[in-house]
Formats: sequence, C-alpha cells, structure tokens
Amino acid sequence: MKIGVIGLQGAVSEHTEIINKAMRELDLEGKAFWLQEASQLSEVNGIIIPGGESTTIGRLMSTSGIFEKVKEMGRRGMPILGTCAGLILLAKEGDEEVEKTGQPLLNLMDMRITRNAFGRQRESFEVNLDIPAFGERPFRCVFIRAPAIEEVWSTVGVLAGYRGKIVAAKQENLVALAFHPELTDDTRAHKYFLNLCAASK
Repeated sequence: MKIGVIGLQGAVSEHTEIINKAMRELDLEGKAFWLQEASQLSEVNGIIIPGGESTTIGRLMSTSGIFEKVKEMGRRGMPILGTCAGLILLAKEGDEEVEKTGQPLLNLMDMRITRNAFGRQRESFEVNLDIPAFGERPFRCVFIRAPAIEEVWSTVGVLAGYRGKIVAAKQENLVALAFHPELTDDTRAHKYFLNLCAASK
C-alpha cells in the first residue's frame, strides 16, 4: 500500500512518519511518501492533503497539475484525508475569506467551511475530544489557526465537534479533520484512514 502525502508546502514529514508507524502497528505492507508530481498519483492507494497555508497549497497543486487529478480521483472513490488546510481544500463552499483570497477548492465534500474559525496562530490550543470513530479513548487534538466546518449536507457524517462547530467529518472515501493528528504520537486517526484505504483497494 502506498500513501501519497502532497509535499508542496506544509506538515509533510510528520504525516509520512506517523503513517509508516501506523502501517507497522496494523501489520500492513507499504509506505508513505512525499508526493510532488502529478505522475506519482498513479501509484497511490490513498492521498493526504496536509496542514499549511491552504491558498498556497491549492495554487501549487494547480500549477503542478496535481489539483485536477486529485479532484478526479476523489470523485472516483480514492480515499483522501485532509487535515487543517487540507480540510479547506476538500470543501464545496468557503467563507468570505476563502472568496477574498481566491482560494481554489477541490469541491469534493458537501460542506461549508470557515477559515481561522478558532483564531490566529497565537490562539492555537490542544484539547481532548471524544471521536468514537477513532476508539473509546479521547483523542488529543492540536488546533493551529484551525478552520471549522459550519454546515454539512447530503451524505457527510459528523465525527466530532467542538465549541458548536464541526471539526471532523467523513463522506464516503473522504475524511476531513480541522486539527493536526500528525503532531501527536497517537496513530488512531491515521489507522482509521489506512483502514479506509485497505477497504477500497
């Protein structure tokens, strides 16, 4: 199994390390790698869009030819995990800030998002949240200039909420997390995604 972490900007190495750790714990053969060219998409079983600056990641994905191909693959059922900035990119609708910056959206998940929903960098925080899909124990969530999901429709399922906002959701092959699961030692979020990838192979 190969998981491509889009490595154009953002928290890439942390994702590859924890995916590889989760694979070992699940006894899965495979690896995660930095994905920087559209041609590499032909060899993946799953895609991670990491945190970072969503406008920059979106534009770099567009200029590299990755954006349209990921969009097409997502529509065809390829498992995609979007964390923080990646959550924004997966959405069908954004707030005024998204419109103002000309933020490209993959238009894959039936949700409307808000950028910087919990404040700027200095308001970053960590909190334990109950996310039943990840197991019984609370999950330590690291929020850094985090977005949030304001509204979902169609077949989107809510996985977790915080302060009246949705911070984790799933729609078929797509998973969106407002926090950074790669910044903890807890592999459960990535195992959840790997199981989704394994089921779709």
